Amino acid sequence: MSRAGGASSASGLARPLPEPRPDLGLREGYHSPQLPARVRLNTNESPYPPPPEWLEAVVSQARDMAFNRYPDRSARALREALAEWHGVRPEQVFAANGSNEVLQCLCLAYGGPGRAAVLWEPTYALHSHIAHLTGTKVVQGQRRADFSLDLDACRELVSRHRPSLVFLCSPNNPTGLAEAPSTVAAIVAGSEGLVVVDEAYGQFSSWSALGMVGDDVPLVVVRTYSKTWSMAGLRLGYAVGPTAVVQALERVALPYHLDMLKQAAGRLALRFSRQMDQRVEAIIAERERLEAGLAELGAQVWPSQANFVLFRPPGRSGGDVWQALVDRSVLVRDTSRWPGLSGCLRVTVGTPEEDGVFLEALAEVLA
Repeated sequence: MSRAGGASSASGLARPLPEPRPDLGLREGYHSPQLPARVRLNTNESPYPPPPEWLEAVVSQARDMAFNRYPDRSARALREALAEWHGVRPEQVFAANGSNEVLQCLCLAYGGPGRAAVLWEPTYALHSHIAHLTGTKVVQGQRRADFSLDLDACRELVSRHRPSLVFLCSPNNPTGLAEAPSTVAAIVAGSEGLVVVDEAYGQFSSWSALGMVGDDVPLVVVRTYSKTWSMAGLRLGYAVGPTAVVQALERVALPYHLDMLKQAAGRLALRFSRQMDQRVEAIIAERERLEAGLAELGAQVWPSQANFVLFRPPGRSGGDVWQALVDRSVLVRDTSRWPGLSGCLRVTVGTPEEDGVFLEALAEVLA
C-alpha cells in the first residue's frame, strides 16, 4: 500500500508551491470561535434536539438505503415535500447543503467578474464573503443608527450600481430586525437584478417574503433547517424562487451534491411541524425574557424577531465583557468590532437554564 509523503520529500520533486488567487489574501474564512464553555450561546443554533420520533424515522429509512448508489440528483421527493409545505411547485424549490451553499450557488449563477452585489451593513457576513470568493464586486450601503433601511438611499444605491444581486437578511443577522413587507416590495420593484431575501430566522418573524415569490418576480427566499428544525449538524437549506432561477442554480451545483440521508431527513422533518411550532413559540417566549433581563441590567437592547438578541453592555467595552463571560464559561458572539456595532454583543436564545446562567454571569461582570 502506498503512503503519502510527510513533511519533506526525497523524491527530487520538491519545489515552491503555486500561489492561491491573490484576492484571497484580503479575506479571512468565516468562523465563530468554538471555545470550551459550559454555556454556548454564540452560533444561533436551536437549544433543543430534534424530536426523537424524527430520529427514529430517519434511522428506519436509512436501513433500507442503497448507500453504494448515488442519491437522486434532483432531490425530487424533498423538493415536492417542501413545495407542498410552502404552497409552490417543486420546480420553484432548490435544496443544498445549508443555506450558505444556496447563497454560493446564487453568486455562481448570477454574480462573478463584471457583476455586482448590493447589501447593507451591518448584516450577515457570508453575503459579502461568498460574493467576494466568486469574483463578484460587493457594494456596501449603510443602515441607519437604529439598523433600519433608508428606502430612498436604498433605491439610489441600487439605481447607481445596477447590481445583479441584492441581498436582504430578514430578520437581519446580527441585529434581529425584520424588514417591512413594503421595504422588500419596493426594493424588488426598483431593482434590475435578483433580490435575495435570506430568511434563516424566518420562522421566528412576524411575516415572510415567501408570499411574494412568483415566476415573474425577481425574488428568491432562502431558508434553512438549522434553526427551528434543530438540524444544524446535517447542513440542509433551500431556496424558493422563480423556476428559471432554480434551473440556473441546478446548473452551477455539483452533481449529486445532496446526499440521500440528508434528503430523507429534510423530508421527514416536515411531518413534525407541530413540534417545530412548539419550539418556535418557546424560543420566542424565552427571547422576550432574555430581552427584559438584559434591559434590567442596563444594557441597550435592540428588539429581535430572530432567535438571538443584540445588546450593548453598559459601562465596559464589548470585548472586555465577552472575555469576562468566557472566563465564567459562558460564550456569546463578540460583534463589538463589526461595522456599525461598536461595543455590541449577540447572544443566542438558549434554554431557560442556559439563559439564566448567562444573565447571572453578565450581572456579575457588570457589577
